[in-house]
Amino acid sequence: MQDSPIFLPLREQRARLRTGTLTATALAEASIVAYQQRGQHDHSYLTWNGECALAMANATDAVLAQGGDAGALMGLAVSIKDIFAVTGLPTYAGSSQRLPKRWEHSGPVVSALLKQLPSVMGKTHTVEFAFGGLGTNAHWGAPRNPWDITQHRMPGGSSSGAGVSLVGGTASLALGTDTAGSVRIPAAMTGVAGLKTTAGRWSTQQIVPLSTTLDTPGLLARRVDDLAFAFDAMDAALSGKDNRVPATPSLADLTFGVPETFFWDDCSPGIAETVRAAIKQLEAAGARVVTLELPGIGEAYELFKLGGVAAPELAAFLKTELPEMIDSLDPNVAARVKAADDMPAWEYVRRRTLLDSLYASAATRMADVDAVLTPTVAITPPTIESLAPEGAYPKANMHALRNTVIANFLGLCALTLPVGKDAANMPVGLQIMAGPWQDARLLAIGQAVENELGTGLEILGQPPMV
Repeated sequence: MQDSPIFLPLREQRARLRTGTLTATALAEASIVAYQQRGQHDHSYLTWNGECALAMANATDAVLAQGGDAGALMGLAVSIKDIFAVTGLPTYAGSSQRLPKRWEHSGPVVSALLKQLPSVMGKTHTVEFAFGGLGTNAHWGAPRNPWDITQHRMPGGSSSGAGVSLVGGTASLALGTDTAGSVRIPAAMTGVAGLKTTAGRWSTQQIVPLSTTLDTPGLLARRVDDLAFAFDAMDAALSGKDNRVPATPSLADLTFGVPETFFWDDCSPGIAETVRAAIKQLEAAGARVVTLELPGIGEAYELFKLGGVAAPELAAFLKTELPEMIDSLDPNVAARVKAADDMPAWEYVRRRTLLDSLYASAATRMADVDAVLTPTVAITPPTIESLAPEGAYPKANMHALRNTVIANFLGLCALTLPVGKDAANMPVGLQIMAGPWQDARLLAIGQAVENELGTGLEILGQPPMV
């Protein structure tokens, strides 16, 4: 499967498309073949757009043949989480009903992508209204984690189909969103790289909102270098500025902070050990590793367990924009939305004020190091059967989100990259967090880490075939 040109580094795909040794049509056709081979099994897409994507690829090749160049992402096969409005495609946001037509007009992020003429292979599954970290969906079913073909393991959420589309070979780049870990959890659980941008850096207009305070668009790809390549293309289009990822630093010039507590608690067998081994390898290669505890973690996690600000903000959106959909919500989502019903206005204001305080203290502390390293997700991807007993889902969901939500509640940017497998033979992610608005610098640091540790394809190998 990895003979497919879809698996080539994005920089190499771009170069080959310009020299004519690769075509957008070949990439789209490779995606279609992969979808036919395992797409139904992996269940990554809600809306498959293969025929239209192939037609677009043919047109793109004609432009390339005439020397035209619409941007770095031109001709690449891309999947988009079905929480982004995309012109010409329906939006369900993981719900049982198609959203109104106003959610079928692209916003700034998707427009910045589409202007570069990629091949949009389809819209990937999401947890309903992005409110969950495991990838379950009562209406459409959960995508299968490709690394276990004997059991239906969770792919991570809420961008549940995004990582699966990459591993399954139907996309080279995936768009997701991250409010408490919804890019990084599926990336970690499926063995790819994922970027959570700083809140406010990229517009959330025409992205169905979970939390207007915390929502962030993000990217998933097979390599950190692919993320850096795509980030440059997207960030320049969105900002109008040339904020390129800087040159990859030497590990010897980097200082990493590693917390001793919280992130390492109650990890599934093999996760903490794999991440610690990766950190030791970075230290042996010249990086300086120091103990650093992030401020306000206890307050942040307690706030998260109360529902943070996502529950009341989603409730407000549903009751004002889509009241007819409340009665049909996924029970796991409905329970969290209902919990916001009795929240007084002063409590919401208190939570927002606390977030502002956490942002400020974290930004100050992060100035002491280049980045902070932790396990991305503390648990191995659970099987769908294990979530059925009463109380099992909320416990596992909270555990999966625990390590990632800290970056959101402290106002940081963060990425994850695969560093090995746990005792259940499932991928393990290393989370790298940096200060607010340090997204480009974070990606350069991630490239330095990846250059030392290897890419996911090198570390994990190929997932088992169906």
